[in-house]
Amino acid sequence: MENKQKIGVVTGTRADYGLLYYLLRELEADDRLELQLLVTGMHLSSEFGLTFRQIEEDGFRIDAKVEMLLSSDSPAGIAKSMGLGMIGFGDALAMLKPDLLVVLGDRYEMFAAAQAAMVAGIPLAHIAGGDTTEGAYDEAIRHSLTKMAHLHFVTNEVAAKRVRQMGENPAHVYNVGSPGIDYIKRMRLLTRREIEEQIGFKLCSRNLLITFHPVTLEAGSAVRQLDALFEACERLGPDVGLIFTKANADNDGRKINEALERFAQNRPNAAVYASLGQQRYLSVMAISSAVVGNSSSGLYEAPSFGVPTVNIGDRQRGRLAAASVISCLPEADAIERAIQEALARDCSDTINPYGDGNAAPRICRVIGDTVDYRTLLKKTFRDMEETK
Repeated sequence: MENKQKIGVVTGTRADYGLLYYLLRELEADDRLELQLLVTGMHLSSEFGLTFRQIEEDGFRIDAKVEMLLSSDSPAGIAKSMGLGMIGFGDALAMLKPDLLVVLGDRYEMFAAAQAAMVAGIPLAHIAGGDTTEGAYDEAIRHSLTKMAHLHFVTNEVAAKRVRQMGENPAHVYNVGSPGIDYIKRMRLLTRREIEEQIGFKLCSRNLLITFHPVTLEAGSAVRQLDALFEACERLGPDVGLIFTKANADNDGRKINEALERFAQNRPNAAVYASLGQQRYLSVMAISSAVVGNSSSGLYEAPSFGVPTVNIGDRQRGRLAAASVISCLPEADAIERAIQEALARDCSDTINPYGDGNAAPRICRVIGDTVDYRTLLKKTFRDMEETK
């Protein structure tokens, strides 16, 4: 088909790639559209596993690699990375000239891409706006992306209401659910034996999948909160497997990752991974007794497996949560109590509030059916009376 609409999609981390995977497949298969994939951030870093290789192994063509990640997780280093990102995305968008750019979530890599698109006059589609995470500056980035975006694909009705409340046109707000559930519904889970062979770790009778990211609005708290988590884990004894995935490239993320390596050293029941990849990560989640930490995956994906989540601290505070989520203070006693409660809880009947696993085709349908994206550029602020 001639005159295909060029759809740019940005991915910067192992996590957002997993969420975007089936949307990329849908866009690639739609003969009205031409997929352009822009890869950035941690994907291009050896420290975080050079995960762009997985994207290529999955058969996707990478149209632009935008280097932006400095070897510093200080506030100054993050700010400089954002600046490099704007420069890189400015060049990439000038070269590719997409008709629409798609970003997901709330990370600074997406913010850099969105700003470059804004000044280039390229319409923006934003996935997962309207959520709240009060403990991280991701909150401000997410809402900023909402105001820069022209199409809004939210994961739940509460989020849709917030996006409308920010003055966005209700006709351009679509409650599609979380695209992460699409992956869960379609994937083949690995067996316990396959997991052990692929990750090189002997699973215990009970295992915890643990991911702990910096709480970016609580400067200097990362190591202290992580030490509390370590203490709680030690109290569980050596018969509980501890499978850690490393933190993102946020403020103090490297301090967390160094501490994880030290903790796991000489502990046969503990292992640390820079990136498990989506299939391995979700397969480990499915056989875990609980998901522990402060990652959004404990709220988005774990409920679909009937696996309880121990949500530590304020990083995800305000986000819609299933009944299987147990929130606690970032203190050793509170974390231990929450883990013990999770280990004793039956969550097999949990209903995931983030949709039915059909987000990707819904998003693709809206994008494909939109005839002229440039008509979306000039937005009218809708006052609250108008959005009801």
